[in-house]
Amino acid sequence: MQLTSFTDFGLRALIYMASLPAGQMTNITQVTDTYGVSRNHMVKIINQLSRLGYVAAVRGKNGGIRLGKPATEIIVGHVVRQMEPLQLVNCDACAITPACRLRQALNAATEQFLRELDNYTLADLVKDNHPLYKILLPEPGIPTLTGY
Repeated sequence: MQLTSFTDFGLRALIYMASLPAGQMTNITQVTDTYGVSRNHMVKIINQLSRLGYVAAVRGKNGGIRLGKPATEIIVGHVVRQMEPLQLVNCDACAITPACRLRQALNAATEQFLRELDNYTLADLVKDNHPLYKILLPEPGIPTLTGY
């Protein structure tokens, strides 16, 4: 299964925000620069994550974006379910639909995939992941994570 770039970069943006020191905000430019994705694309992603409650946006001079809830409460499978169009095949115009079992098999596989992702929180992906911190936050001595 391959996630859309929308979901993929949504998860990456959440990972970035979860890796920040407690209380620190970031902005869309920092996220786009880190991942090399277009600003326009990331704005749409952050807006969706904000509508879903995963990101909080603060306006004003000292504003920015941060996680909307603790990383320990953000379940990866839930994020994927809410951002990803999970219909793997379109059976509407297929001649074998009445007798086909492919859709059932693909639905079962998708559910297994999502159940596995439900075993992970955002915190599981970033906690004590020092190689990740070095990549995302090149400044030395950033030990504390948002949500802990």
